[in-house]
Amino acid sequence: MSGRQGPGDERERLRRIPVADRPNKVSSGDFAGPPPAEPGASFGQFYDSLPHILVADSLRSVARGVASATVSKRAIVWMLGGHVVKTGLSLVLIDLMERGAITHLAVNGATVIHDYETCRWGGTSEDVEAGLADGTFGMALETGRDMNLAIRKGTDAGFGLGAAIAEDLAGRDDNRHPELSLILACRRLGIPLTVHVAIGADIIHQHPEADGAAIGESSYADFLTLVGTIRDLDDGGVVLNVGSAVILPEVFLKALTMCRNLDDGAPRGFMTADFDMIRQYRPRVNVVERPTRTGGGKGYQITGHHEIMVPLLAWAVAEELSR
Repeated sequence: MSGRQGPGDERERLRRIPVADRPNKVSSGDFAGPPPAEPGASFGQFYDSLPHILVADSLRSVARGVASATVSKRAIVWMLGGHVVKTGLSLVLIDLMERGAITHLAVNGATVIHDYETCRWGGTSEDVEAGLADGTFGMALETGRDMNLAIRKGTDAGFGLGAAIAEDLAGRDDNRHPELSLILACRRLGIPLTVHVAIGADIIHQHPEADGAAIGESSYADFLTLVGTIRDLDDGGVVLNVGSAVILPEVFLKALTMCRNLDDGAPRGFMTADFDMIRQYRPRVNVVERPTRTGGGKGYQITGHHEIMVPLLAWAVAEELSR
């Protein structure tokens, strides 16, 4: 029989090394700590008890990056999908705005629709399948009519889409929950709110009041506003993508390209992170990997449900700011 034979007695010749000489990725000092025996522990104790391993350390790095950018007054761009509002996180994000940990809010069309409905009527998020069966999905009269008229009016006045919706809400005296509105919080705090729309993707585009020219013009104005903010990311800024699988990662990539074309490759040296329930292609490559690999920064991808991960990050940022 031909061919190489098994090791047999040659096993004694296998080269081995002392375990003390082997580099380890995990050591005993990295392990998580248990909850304290007595109740009433602080968030800081919980935060410090997390293991210094993998995503727990990534969370710390992102929190420290946001805190550092807050203190140094660098640009901190949060890009949101609509699900973030639907999971009840508005007050958490408004608190971050008030702390200076959000300096620009870039959202898709669904985000402002959910925020607008919550602000005016205290509820949002319809049963899509039930409404689709009889053609009433997305056909709420006041939402479609009033938001489209606000966009038209704001565009005529020279506003971007985000500012147009903000002016409409600010002019109403019957909003049921203005304290929950990201739109109004941005207006109050002077934080740019830019809305990046895909025509036909939002329920208000189904209504007769929809004006494609106004939607396109005002959303493009918002895109240029975002480009202006991206130019300020250099050396310590932060970009967080939370729950947008396609629109915001693509918009960010084009805005960044324009900036680097105009500014000799800047901005560079900024941090990015993607927070979503599942890992998706565009957030990974367009937010986490490509911008930082070509710019000397660092990118993170942290996976989990928004209603858990966003408050956890917000509390972590507050903890870092207090240290």
